[in-house]
Amino acid sequence: MVKKMNVESFNLDHTKVAAPYVRLAGTTRGANGDVIHKYDIRFCQPNKGHMEMPGLHSLEHLMAENIRNHHDTVVDISPMGCQTGFYLSVINHDDYDHILEVLEKTLHDVLEADEVPACNEIQCGWAASHSLEGAKEIAAKMLEKKEEWSQVFAEKQ
Repeated sequence: MVKKMNVESFNLDHTKVAAPYVRLAGTTRGANGDVIHKYDIRFCQPNKGHMEMPGLHSLEHLMAENIRNHHDTVVDISPMGCQTGFYLSVINHDDYDHILEVLEKTLHDVLEADEVPACNEIQCGWAASHSLEGAKEIAAKMLEKKEEWSQVFAEKQ
């Protein structure tokens, strides 16, 4: 039996999921009634693949900048340390299908980009570690599997 952990994703059986997917990982209610919805956007199969850091870093910049053009309640979009996905947090918005549409539009923005935003030593803490082409490859692979995004777990064999 695995010990229950404080971090939601540590309680997720990573051997049972089938990336790519988008799942609601949890909600948090604030003192004034606001609700944060946290989504697990998994690009790569856990423990089988990962995004290379320069491409992931550029994808982070591109998504963080562009997602806000499609959704006005984004709190944050951040890469996972395991390099298999991102967490997206939005406030007072629980429309899963809309989140999928926003993600699709944002990934198309990545494909159309001709530069990585804030890719310089003034605006970025590791400006030398970027790859626009790597970000585009990751985005394209995710978009190719769009029909699978809502299926989180592998079907039983």
